[in-house]
Amino acid sequence: MIKKQRLISDFQDIGINPNGTLLVHSSMKAIGDVEGGADTVLDALSEFMSEGLLLLPTHSWDKHNLANGIYDPKTEPSCVGILGEMFRQREGVLRSLHPTHSMAALGKNAEQFIAGEETLTSPCPRHGAWGKLYDVDAQILFLGCPLTRNTYIHGVEEWNAIPNRIDSESEAITIIKDDEAIETILHRHKSPFGSIHENYGKLERPFVKQGIGHWGTIGEARSFLASAKGMADIAQAFLKRNQDVFLYDDPIPESWYE
Repeated sequence: MIKKQRLISDFQDIGINPNGTLLVHSSMKAIGDVEGGADTVLDALSEFMSEGLLLLPTHSWDKHNLANGIYDPKTEPSCVGILGEMFRQREGVLRSLHPTHSMAALGKNAEQFIAGEETLTSPCPRHGAWGKLYDVDAQILFLGCPLTRNTYIHGVEEWNAIPNRIDSESEAITIIKDDEAIETILHRHKSPFGSIHENYGKLERPFVKQGIGHWGTIGEARSFLASAKGMADIAQAFLKRNQDVFLYDDPIPESWYE
């Protein structure tokens, strides 16, 4: 049985900065048998990051989300895991107003970090919260989940205007903000090449070789911790060499990063 203090010790051992900004992608199942379940994991994360900023994705892009084109951050369920769904409902946690790619935030400068998301019309623009991860050189933790779940790289592709990533057609969305209805539009992710994110795993070797990220264990979960700035810089360098680098799962040439 994994206890809270063991998780806190594992966070320290893997190298998380408790005073910084941490975004956590997660698989609760991978962590193992935790005493108190998901609440204990969230307690441990919140306690460890009490002097910093803790962020969890609370995306709502699934076909079951946004009924009638309405996004209410207080009630809209997250489609990306139990930890984010539970975290967004916790006391003191704030949720951004992006209708499909929201984050839940707790801690230092949380309100400022997620401010203005209701004005965005694409999934992960540079001036939104996903771009702010670069500005503060956040750490991104893949807690028991693979790098194919790296939403941040979607952002890097968007910032570099890679073609065939964003739908040219938009949809009408109503965002509920403090009982006010904000009418906006949204261009979603769309590509004729399918689920491009499934090829983001090819970045693991370059990240490790360049010292951008490393593996560790949290509970029973094999986990990867990486620098947001480092990930974006090297991914952008690859995209400049070949804008189609993520269309296929073939390895990135070692000469590009060694």
